[in-house]
Amino acid sequence: MKNIVLPSIAVGALVFAGATLVQHLPQRELTEAPAPPPESTFSEHVAGVGLVEASTENVAIGTHIAGIVARVCVSTGQKVSAGDELFEIDSRHLHAHLELQRAALAVVEAELADLQNQLSRSERLAREKVISSDELDRHRFATRIAEARVAEAAAAIKMSETEIARSRVTAPVDGEILKLNVRVGEFAAAGITPEPLLLFGGVEPMHLRVDVDEQEAWRIELGAKAVAAVRGNPSQQTPLEFVRFEPYVTPKRSLTGASDERVDTRVLQVIYRVKPNGFPIYVGQQMDVFIEASAKPEIAAKHSRDTQRVVRNDSD
Repeated sequence: MKNIVLPSIAVGALVFAGATLVQHLPQRELTEAPAPPPESTFSEHVAGVGLVEASTENVAIGTHIAGIVARVCVSTGQKVSAGDELFEIDSRHLHAHLELQRAALAVVEAELADLQNQLSRSERLAREKVISSDELDRHRFATRIAEARVAEAAAAIKMSETEIARSRVTAPVDGEILKLNVRVGEFAAAGITPEPLLLFGGVEPMHLRVDVDEQEAWRIELGAKAVAAVRGNPSQQTPLEFVRFEPYVTPKRSLTGASDERVDTRVLQVIYRVKPNGFPIYVGQQMDVFIEASAKPEIAAKHSRDTQRVVRNDSD
């Protein structure tokens, strides 16, 4: 009897533990994808991820002079022309220094006028044999030194005016303010900053920088057709116009977040022009791209020769 009771208790405890474990397992419900994946219309294609950027490339605007921001002249999304003022660094100390330099210039100009007057009299007296030639030479040298001091003071004023002009940051080309990270009263550091003070670029037209895995780069022909689809809505597709290859194969930087994605991949970057197709596209947006490709090695070899020829012509 004892031989039956103990195993029965063990089996019962095991069944109870299993039932309790199953009861407390998380309930997983099947979910549907918010949107179907995009599909290619090409018989042969290479898939890639494209990042929308300005046709001028995204320009990180900084300042030559570190200081407090005195004025911001633009807002995010505003279109500006080349030479338009974007923001200004407080330059009151530069204006004060400029006034001191102008006063110093007035002093040396007065000294030069006096020495020139003395030289004129000395030349007249030397002709009349009243003073020696050595005395005349001393007046000439003193006048030349004063002229050099005037030129030096004028150059210093020019330098200060240049520094004041550099405190006003202007647009390098026509474009649009993509991101504004500078505000009145904040300190703006000069040089390279972790995040640019202002992100700027020409968005008419926009470009799409497509990363193509180096293992499939050989399949893309020069001028290959391509189509881009908006992420989350594959029905919104737009044709792309080939612009150029970036001939340097670079480590992949734009990650999609997929669990099986390799981060040590090197990619060939292909630049396309985005054609408007009636729906909004924004700089910095990722798009799914399908590029028409060929699986024939002889076409790949021709593409390689054509690409090298284009690169050589560009370098010439």
